[in-house]
Amino acid sequence: MIASLVLVFGIVSAISAMQSGVRAMDRTRKLALATQVLQTEMEQLRLKSWTQLDALSGTATFTPDATASGASAFNCTRSITSPKTDMKEITLTAEWRGSDGRPQSAKLITRYGKNGLNDFISTTH
Repeated sequence: MIASLVLVFGIVSAISAMQSGVRAMDRTRKLALATQVLQTEMEQLRLKSWTQLDALSGTATFTPDATASGASAFNCTRSITSPKTDMKEITLTAEWRGSDGRPQSAKLITRYGKNGLNDFISTTH
């Protein structure tokens, strides 16, 4: 009788651990894809001239590249602000729901200087 209870407890624990592992793998896979989608958009923005980038100021949504499998699951936004004269701060955000229904997001931020060098940083939540 006790052996049966221990066996049942072990099986239930193993199933629970597997579910947690699958959720973690799903989150990692989607985070990697979201970061790739955002990096692609960021690289396209970095190729633009100052005048073209200035015309995009404000907040807008953008559609991920259709060739990326599963990219349509993301809600992507772009925000371009001017913290200083001749400087733009570009924030790209991707939001989605995980397999457990919880909201997830990834964000890339860069500063773009007029006639300057440009790079970006990545954060996740």
